[in-house]
Formats: sequence, C-alpha cells, structure tokens
Amino acid sequence: MLKRILIVLSIIALGLLLYSVFVENIFASRLSPKDTAKVTLNDLKLKVEYNRPSKRERDIFGALVPFNEVWRTGANEATTFETNEDLMIDGMRLKKGKYTLWTVPMENSWKVMFNTKQYEWGVNEKMEPMWDPNYDAIEIEVPKQKLEEVVEKFTIAFDNKTGDLKLTMAWDKTLIEIPMQTYPKLD
Repeated sequence: MLKRILIVLSIIALGLLLYSVFVENIFASRLSPKDTAKVTLNDLKLKVEYNRPSKRERDIFGALVPFNEVWRTGANEATTFETNEDLMIDGMRLKKGKYTLWTVPMENSWKVMFNTKQYEWGVNEKMEPMWDPNYDAIEIEVPKQKLEEVVEKFTIAFDNKTGDLKLTMAWDKTLIEIPMQTYPKLD
C-alpha cells in the first residue's frame, strides 16, 4: 500500500514539474527583468528597484503607456525608491524612508509621485494602477525631453556628473529628470 502511495505521489510531482517547465515556463527569462539603480554620495544612499519592460517595436508613450493616466513606472511589482536621508525635491521635503514611485506621462511633461504606501504589485487584476493618492508624500511635475536615440529597455538611473543629482527615467525617445539634493541639516 505504501509503495502505491509513493508511486502516485511521484507521478503527481513529475506532472507538476513538467507543467511548470513547459506550460508556465518557469525557467524562461522575464520579459521585464528586475533591476536596481543605486548611488552613494558621502552619507547619502539612494536606491530604486524596478522592472524593465522593452520597447520591442511598440509605440510606448501615448499608446502602450497612455498619456494623462497613472503608470506604475515600469512593469510587474511596484517601483520603489529608498533614501537614508531627507531630500529636497522641487522645494519640498521628502523624509528618509521607502516609497513607491508613480508617474503620469503627459505630452510635454510628467507628474511624479512619491507614495508612502507599499504595494505588492503595480496593478490589480483589471490592470489598473494600485496607486492611492492619499499616500502621496510629494507630487511634482517635470518637463519631458525628447531623445535622438531610442532607449530599448525602460531605464531608471542616477545622474550626478555635473554635481547636481538627478533621478532619471528614459524609454523609447523620452527622458525625464527629477532634481534632488540632501535636505539642509540644522547644526
């Protein structure tokens, strides 16, 4: 009897493994792989964790990512932004901590929201953003810049080459920059 149970359990386990490999394709690389952008400047440490969708010959902004609608700013899980010090962004204080990052791409500018709520995923089952505006710590609007070259994979990075720290986002032929600096400390 025990031998039959072990045989049945082995067949079920093999079936689940085959299903996972061939149907769910669990070993295939993700279409929107995870990535991290980090910068350390003196005591300041910033980190963004996000997923990088590819253009793959698609129209992006105004099509795949509609204008004037909240976007999860990447794919899959909600994009997170973390700072170990208070920051000054567009004249407003962003306290140290972990935030989710949401955007509203528009034709000539983008809204960027730093949200205090942590979301497990970027969208719900209806593919609607899970963003709750009641948790926005900061909302700013930044100009959109047009790039000459196409950026194939959505890219978030930190730029400090001129000594003015910026969080940048680029995809397709679009670039935005979010200027930031450490919040002045009172001694």
